[in-house]
Amino acid sequence: MTGQITARIELALAGALGGVALWAAIEALDKDWLGDYPALVAFVLVGTVFSALMAMAGPIGLWRAVPRALGLGLVVAALVWLTALRYAGPDDFVSGAIPLLAAFTVAALPVPFLIAQVRSRWNDYPVLFLEAWSVVLRFAAAGAFTGLVWLVIYLSDALLEIVGVKVIGDLLRHELVMLALGGGIFGLGMAVIDDLSDLLSPYVVLRIFRMFLPVVLGVMVIFLIALPFRGLEGLASGLSPATLLLTMVAGGIALVSIAVDHTDADAPQSPLLVRCTQGMALILPVMAALALWAIWIRVADRGWSPERLFIVLVAGVGLVYGLVYAASVLRGGAWQERIRQGNIRVALGVGALAALWLTPVLNAEAISAASQLHQVEAKGPEALDLYALQSWGKPGAAALAELEARAKETGQEALAAALAGETPLAEDRGPALAAELAAILPVQPATATGMRDVILGAAEDYQVQDWLAVCEARLETGQPGCLLVVADLLPLRPGEEAMLFLQRGEDYIEISGLYLDDAGLLVWRTATQADGNFLAPEAARQLLRQYQEAPPPLTGAELNQLGTGDTGLLFLP
Repeated sequence: MTGQITARIELALAGALGGVALWAAIEALDKDWLGDYPALVAFVLVGTVFSALMAMAGPIGLWRAVPRALGLGLVVAALVWLTALRYAGPDDFVSGAIPLLAAFTVAALPVPFLIAQVRSRWNDYPVLFLEAWSVVLRFAAAGAFTGLVWLVIYLSDALLEIVGVKVIGDLLRHELVMLALGGGIFGLGMAVIDDLSDLLSPYVVLRIFRMFLPVVLGVMVIFLIALPFRGLEGLASGLSPATLLLTMVAGGIALVSIAVDHTDADAPQSPLLVRCTQGMALILPVMAALALWAIWIRVADRGWSPERLFIVLVAGVGLVYGLVYAASVLRGGAWQERIRQGNIRVALGVGALAALWLTPVLNAEAISAASQLHQVEAKGPEALDLYALQSWGKPGAAALAELEARAKETGQEALAAALAGETPLAEDRGPALAAELAAILPVQPATATGMRDVILGAAEDYQVQDWLAVCEARLETGQPGCLLVVADLLPLRPGEEAMLFLQRGEDYIEISGLYLDDAGLLVWRTATQADGNFLAPEAARQLLRQYQEAPPPLTGAELNQLGTGDTGLLFLP
């Protein structure tokens, strides 16, 4: 038996063993064999060990990978065990994406360093660069191989069932068989991909990615040029602008790292790509600083939450990357090598930050709960986010207990009502929101303010707040990005109805029909053309501007129905 065949058998058996261990961890979690949190820790240990084993077995060999994968798994499992100090159970841990992302980062980031430590030295950048991208490519290829094999298995089962042979289907009904077989197939796929490493080099993919560098840089430059003319208000509208900016920053960091490659000889020689790489390195700190400023405004207004703390940390990491890259370029000389060494240092810092997130040192829930208490003290019970506190594990529960004790004191009736989930605060706010929207919502005809007030009075507060946010965004004409057109649109119903135009984006205008039912509740219907199709974006935009200038004519629809009332039948032309 050749060494190649032996390696494939060993990795397939290792993958099958991983599947069995994963099944045991799932069973322990489902059937409470170990207790909820120990079972979660066991699941994390098994998943980390066998994922790292699959990643490292090809480059350094299975038996050298085993102790390193086991050590990494124990570290990650221990960090997850520490999170029990803040979560009551595994459901709380897995309900949020951020703890899972932190655990994944701690599990994945050390793998290239462990491979490099065996093959050369732990901080050998050429090896780190190649192995980091190779691991991604090998996992993607092995995943595709596994999916293809499962497709063949299911097709074979379907074919054999035609002649009454159900052995494959009967076996696959057992989760143990499914996971063991899936792990074995994945391990075999990884072994085959490792044998073809020369043919599946990541360099081809990375060379293609380089071509995106001028495009992304151009988009960022246009954004920064246009930003002073459009104003900075849009950056302060919530998490979305900050998240979008950070996504672009992450893409820029990846493109710069890909462009400088692992040595100067392999880096791009084209003057265009070299200048674009330098330009991207210089612009990244500005983009990251804007993202940090955007989320910081949100924090100053509403306090900390785990999500905001995470975004601030990500923005901080992006800013550090940007400053390292910009400083490397501005110093001249061997700027590409300085970027490579900076990548190693910042990556180690990211791993340490992810590990701290899972420890009491950086307890996001405790920080957020303390911030929520401060918000309630400073702004009153209306600042209470009851749902958020209930989702912040043990620190949130402790904060709620403190607020409940405070609510029993004299003069804290409003706080007690807020903790009970009552809504007098929101009801008091409703008329003020409606009045604020009525002041800027254009109406056609202009005399139809009575119907406007009726509709706003019947709308839910969240609807009024949503419409208000759209109306506050001005069109290029300076008018609000909304319009309410009032007319007798449903002749069989008493009174008038309305159509509400909301410009939610450059290429999207939402048009809705609104009326009050017999109980006085607001009914919302999507507006379409007479043939049932939606209005094209450009046509909707033109109608919005046209109707803001003058009320549209009201004409009868060319429809009749068979029968009467609700049982009648009709079709749209």
